[in-house]
Amino acid sequence: MTNDAMTPSESAILIVLMAEACEVTNTDLKERYGLDVRKDSRDKLNRLRLVASRQTGRTYAHQLDDKGWARVQDDLNFDNPKARALGAALSALHAHLRDRVLPRTAFDNLTEMFSRTDITPQRRPAHVEARIRHAYDALTPEPGAWVALARLRPFFSDITRHDLDEALRQLARADDVNIAPESNQKTLTSADIAAALSIAGHDKHLLAIGV
Repeated sequence: MTNDAMTPSESAILIVLMAEACEVTNTDLKERYGLDVRKDSRDKLNRLRLVASRQTGRTYAHQLDDKGWARVQDDLNFDNPKARALGAALSALHAHLRDRVLPRTAFDNLTEMFSRTDITPQRRPAHVEARIRHAYDALTPEPGAWVALARLRPFFSDITRHDLDEALRQLARADDVNIAPESNQKTLTSADIAAALSIAGHDKHLLAIGV
């Protein structure tokens, strides 16, 4: 049986890649942080879609995948018996960032907080649509489940609002996609209202893929 539980070293890899917020080679990870993403961990993190890796020369380059950005919002495992004090410090730091620092900022989650993108690159609509599908998978337990656009948008801080809206409108034409308004408008938060997508003059707040 495959063990998908996170080890302390794998949790540390996620935290470092979150902080870097860009692609980092294995060589740099070793030199800067003493981290070695070995094959077994790399294969596991790639299979779980927490980390995206690609071979570059004789080494590998890694960055957080969509599910990785979602995973770092939750509790991680740093309980290493050989370095219990360090593990406790990392756990405290992670919890402090997520639960105390983040609510005091203008960011909605750690994805936005650690994004380093200052200049928006040009994106092909098809590429953005594929990223929307990956982000949806990271946020939902099963195909067809509803996810609020307010939860989806933070995954795309590197894309303009206009380009993301256009990609969502294109995606809405697919047979397996449904973008709908919240039926109970009284439950809408200010974030839901701000994240709404206008289609044919109507505001849509929810996305489902795999319908």
